[in-house]
Amino acid sequence: MKENKRLVITIGRQYGSGGREIGARLAKDLGLGFYDKNILRLNSDESGIKESFYHMADEKAGNKLLYRIVKSLAPELGTPSLGPDLIAADNLFRFQSEVIRKLAAEEDCVIIGRCADYVLDGFDGLVKVYLYADMDYRVERIKELGYYEPKDVKKNIKRIDRERRDYHRYYTGRDWENVENYDLMLNTARLGTEGAVEAVKGYLRLRGYEI
Repeated sequence: MKENKRLVITIGRQYGSGGREIGARLAKDLGLGFYDKNILRLNSDESGIKESFYHMADEKAGNKLLYRIVKSLAPELGTPSLGPDLIAADNLFRFQSEVIRKLAAEEDCVIIGRCADYVLDGFDGLVKVYLYADMDYRVERIKELGYYEPKDVKKNIKRIDRERRDYHRYYTGRDWENVENYDLMLNTARLGTEGAVEAVKGYLRLRGYEI
């Protein structure tokens, strides 16, 4: 890639479309940081929640950056509360958003989900990708992973898609699947993992990145 040209790729994805796998492959191929659930993995124990931030960041991030960012957050004006309402859903979103903004400011990276496309709107070097796939393709992928009984796979795909759609609308006021939210939308059932990775790379070349 061109020196000093920023790049932060956000990936929205339907459940079962292969978003995490594709994002991880992109990050590896391009030498970028990769952030998914390691941004915010919490339990519901209020007394231990701050410690779980630190444990998550130190063990899962793969580098010291996420740990340092999380540890440095303080209850200042406009930042998340670290008080009694720490685990309130809206405060967790603020906390997560603050982490995402700081990560993007510190390094080029790939960020999966977490409304990062909205949180980083207007950020220099932002590339917003959305991955979707035919239902039959997604059902087969989730069956192979063995997360659910075969008869329950389709209903769980629909449930998780609905949860992601509602979450995105609640925190952004936007339609999760609206084409206007993204720079690139890909059907992974047509491309597969390798094809989707190459399609994103091709788009980046058109945007002026030397990869």
